[in-house]
Amino acid sequence: MGHNASMSKGIFISFEGIDGAGKSTHIQGLAEAFTQQGRTVTLTREPGGTQLAEALREMLLHQPMDAWSEALLVFAARRDHLVKVIAPALQRGEVVLCDRFTDATHAYQGGGRGLPSQSLDALEQGVQTLDGRGFLEPDLTLWFELPPEVAAQRLTGARLPDRFEAQPLAFFQAVHQGYEQRAQAAPQRIRRIDASASRHQVWQQITRLLVQKGWLSIMVPVPAALQIQSS
Repeated sequence: MGHNASMSKGIFISFEGIDGAGKSTHIQGLAEAFTQQGRTVTLTREPGGTQLAEALREMLLHQPMDAWSEALLVFAARRDHLVKVIAPALQRGEVVLCDRFTDATHAYQGGGRGLPSQSLDALEQGVQTLDGRGFLEPDLTLWFELPPEVAAQRLTGARLPDRFEAQPLAFFQAVHQGYEQRAQAAPQRIRRIDASASRHQVWQQITRLLVQKGWLSIMVPVPAALQIQSS
C-alpha cells in the first residue's frame, strides 16, 4: 500500500548496536528534532512496545531458555508490536523510532547464539508480512558500531546485568559479527554510525544522513538531551 509521497508519509527508523553503544540518548534527541519539525513521533523498542511484547521481554531477559525459545519469543513480540503499534503509526504518517528490530535478532540469536540465518530469514518473512501491506521493514537502520571491548568497559558497573549483558566478551564479538553480516547484506538500509566518536560527532553523523534523505531540514540544533554531557 503506497501512501502519497507528501509530508504525511510514515518513516520507520530502527537503531541497532550492542549495549553501551549510546543509542538511547540519540533516539531521544531525534524524537525531539522530528517533533520540532512538526512530525508526530512514535517512540518504541524491541522486544517490547505492547503489553504482550513487554511481558515477553521480561521473560526473555530473566528466564533461562535455549536459543530457539529466545528467537521465537522475540518474533512473537515483534508480530504483536508490528500489528498493534508500528503499522498503524506508519499508516497515520508518523515517524516511528524503534530501539532495535530484526537486525538484533540476527545479531544476538544468529551471531551470538549460532542459530542458522536461513531459519531466521524465514521467520522474518512470515512475521513481517502484513495483510494488504506486504513485507514491512525499517526504511533506515542506524547501526551504532562500537568495538565490543569498548562497549563492555562502558557497561561495567552501570547496573545489574540481564541475561544478555552478563555474557562473556566472545559472545559480543559474535554479535558484532552478526551485525557486520547484516550490514553487508543491506548496505542501502543499514548505515554505520561510528559510536566511538563524541556525542556531538555521533549526532552530526546521524543528522547529516537524515538531511540527505530529506527527512529533516538542515537546521537541527544539538538537542537538550545531548547538551547535558558532551562526552
